[in-house]
Formats: sequence, C-alpha cells, structure tokens
Amino acid sequence: MNKFFLPDSLEINRRKFIEEGVKSFGAFALLALNSSFMADYDGVAKKSFSVQEVIDLILKEGNLSRQTNTVDTIKSGKADQLVTGIVTTMFPTIPVIEEAVRINANFIIAHEPSFYNHSDNADWVKNNTVLKEKQALLEKHKIAIWRFHDYCHALRPDAVSYGVAKKANWLPYYKTGEVILKIPKITFADLTRHLQTTLGITHLRTIGDPAQSCEKIALLPGAWGGQRQVSTAETGRPDVLIVGESPEWETIEYIRDARSFGRKISLIVLGHSVSEEPGMEWFSEWFQTKLPEIKITHIASKDPFTWK
Repeated sequence: MNKFFLPDSLEINRRKFIEEGVKSFGAFALLALNSSFMADYDGVAKKSFSVQEVIDLILKEGNLSRQTNTVDTIKSGKADQLVTGIVTTMFPTIPVIEEAVRINANFIIAHEPSFYNHSDNADWVKNNTVLKEKQALLEKHKIAIWRFHDYCHALRPDAVSYGVAKKANWLPYYKTGEVILKIPKITFADLTRHLQTTLGITHLRTIGDPAQSCEKIALLPGAWGGQRQVSTAETGRPDVLIVGESPEWETIEYIRDARSFGRKISLIVLGHSVSEEPGMEWFSEWFQTKLPEIKITHIASKDPFTWK
C-alpha cells in the first residue's frame, strides 16, 4: 500500500469527517456572525430613548432634585415620543426649529421660553397668531421642546456662568457658586474687546472709562433683575458689572449715579441671548458624554438685533 493513500473505506470516512467539520465550522462562524449582528441589533434597540427618558437622565446625571414648581416643562410634543436627535439652544426660534428638522433632530432643549412669556402661557395674549403658527410648525414636524432653565441654573456648577467663564478663558478665576471673579488687570477697553472676541458678540453696550483698570468683575449673564444686579454691585464692590440685560431705569441709572459720585464702577451689557448661549453650548458638550447614543447639536439662536 502506498503510504500516501488510505484504503477506500478509510478515505471516505476521512472525507466525511472533513466535510462535517467544515460544515460545523461554517455553522459556528455563521452563528457567531449572527450573534454579533443580534448584539448590535439589540444594542440599537436599547439606544432608543423617549423625551421623558432623556429628561430623567439629565436630572440623574446632574444630581438634580425633581422640582414641582418650575417652568422646566414640556412645551411641545409628547413625553413618550422617541428621540431621533437633540438640539440645545437659548431660544427655540423658527430658524433653530427649521435647522433641527433639517438634521432630523426632533427634541429641542431650550433655556428660555418658546412662547414669549416666562411660563409659556399660550393665553398670555389672546389669539396670538404668531404663537399659533409656531405651534403648527412644531406639530407638523413632531418637534418636542423642553425648557431647561431652573434645572440648568441648579447644576453645580451653574451651566450658564460656567459656560461663559469657560468661553471667556476665565475658568482659572471661576469658583462654583460665586459671581465675583478676580482676573488679571486689564483696561476697560481691552476687557470689552476680550468679551467681544471670546464670546463672539458683535456689539456691547457699556458705561465706563476706557482707560479704567479692571481686576474685580461681577459676572451675571442673563437677566438677574435690577435688584440683584445692584445688590451685587453694592456688596461685591466690583470694578465692572457684566450683565446680560437690565431694565434701563434700574441698574443703568444706578451705575450712572454711582459714577457721578466718584465710584469707579463700570457696566457691560452683553445682551440676554448671547450672554447665556455659552452655557447651553457647554451643556450640550457635557450631556453628550452622558448620552453618546444620540447626536446632540448646539444651534445658537444668535443676537436678535442688528446694529445701525
């Protein structure tokens, strides 16, 4: 017998063994492939989140206690609708809504009201045609909006003040819970230019001496109200009060009189929307790490004013 060949019976058995082995290996490989596919498929299924589940995750990851008396409620859409994408913004303007539709994001998390008043009361003005058009647009595209205001400021650090300090490159001087920052000395003129550049603000309104040396600042983005702004100026004694907006008969007149009496205090009014936008931008970055399964896009609602 040739040593390189087996008897017919043994050769047949050998071939059957090999064929069965190949079949078994193929089946095993296919099973492994199917298992991998099913794992991925299951993973995708598990990556579906409802609007309410996203909200609950924000509260959980932010270590936030649930509030009962809050404006942070769903303004449009339904709590149980599945989220295809998330947009963060300051104001859910029409361009923001249209861009959300374009990128297939059906959940907008907005810091400020959708319907022109703090509580988003649809009857604030009777028969508001603009409001009705906006509601119809949201309904047409099944866009959910949740306001993230009270919880946003309840985060530690406060998302807005932290976001502004981060964008202004002031984090080394920022302390959670404090509004007074001591920055390296800078002239008032250079300070205004620094804020314009880092925050991307075209125009600022200011009261002050361009040559004034500034070191101690009070950072109050948004609308704190005249009483709290003036109180901060009185107790903190900053060189500069930086605010988002202020009633012109309150803080502005206080600053003018204070300067007339010789106080070296200046004022920078950033604008409400642009002063808090960095907070929502930072929030989107923070929350994306907590919810990697859904794309989160920050769309700035921008400065509503043009300047002549």
